[in-house]
Amino acid sequence: MALTSVEKNQEILSLALEDRASGYQDLVSNSNALLNVLKRKGKFKEYSGPKIRQRLLYTKTGSAVWYNGFDFLNPVPAELFNDAEYSPKMCAVAVTLANEDILNNEGENQLMDILESHIEAAEGELQDEVDISLHGNGTRFGGKELGGLQLAVPTVVNSGVYAGIDRGANAIWRTSVFDANSAFPAIGTQVTATTIRPMLNSIMTQRSRGTRAADLLLMSPEHYGAYDAATVAIQRVNDVSGLGKLGFTSLKYFGAGRSAEIVQEGGIGSNMPANTTYGLDTDTLWLRYHPERNFNKIGKSMMPINQDANVQYIGFMGELTMNNPLFQWKLIDSNPAA
Repeated sequence: MALTSVEKNQEILSLALEDRASGYQDLVSNSNALLNVLKRKGKFKEYSGPKIRQRLLYTKTGSAVWYNGFDFLNPVPAELFNDAEYSPKMCAVAVTLANEDILNNEGENQLMDILESHIEAAEGELQDEVDISLHGNGTRFGGKELGGLQLAVPTVVNSGVYAGIDRGANAIWRTSVFDANSAFPAIGTQVTATTIRPMLNSIMTQRSRGTRAADLLLMSPEHYGAYDAATVAIQRVNDVSGLGKLGFTSLKYFGAGRSAEIVQEGGIGSNMPANTTYGLDTDTLWLRYHPERNFNKIGKSMMPINQDANVQYIGFMGELTMNNPLFQWKLIDSNPAA
């Protein structure tokens, strides 16, 4: 049986999204510094099942002894692993076209113009929505959104349940927070061009061990401006290889025997909290996703039962997860005028 004009155009909408779907993960990750670093380091990982389980090594065996001769060794049985349990979150953005618009724009050029505009609008909304959630606390839409940095690296570190584990009862599951107003009495009470490097050096010294430390610093415009002003031209190291190459406003931090990428998370419509820096150990962060919902097209286009229109969805299902909070921290300036 011959296809009707509407059915033909339904297929065009679906195929147009299919043609672009392979790039949606790049589209989203390249618009967000944290996601870009996670993808670059291979930290996008599939999951299966109703829950996302992240394995945690949370203690030592307690069996280490120094000995000689016939001294007894110490084969102590120990439970070393537990799982943090995350509930996957689902997001969908609709590309909606009235069949009147499709029929009025038949012909390849005209149809692709209207398809392009609607698809680009949906792609932009997907980018914005993911960015909002990544900087949020997971409470929007009745708690159905992605759990973001305000949940993973909170300002109040010793209360609340995260990934099924009570932070109040388990100190090992807490990140760190430093308030410039009170945490560095010998340095100052404000984040300024004079204090920003000493404060960062102090934090990096406290929250590092061996080769492990935060490797990505996400800064609000206030903190980034202070850091930029703190470095004279001969000291300033612009990152032109990683995030800098993608267009992010980025520098490199060198201090306290450590190095990290610095990115300004600010500007028009920014979701980054003011007067804040996140210090993130990205080796312990993951974006876990369902293989059938990885920023891709969901099924075929549909026609609502009571409307002469076509709807096609782009979707994601998964969660931002963490398996070690030890090197995650936040620097805030609770009283910038102090």
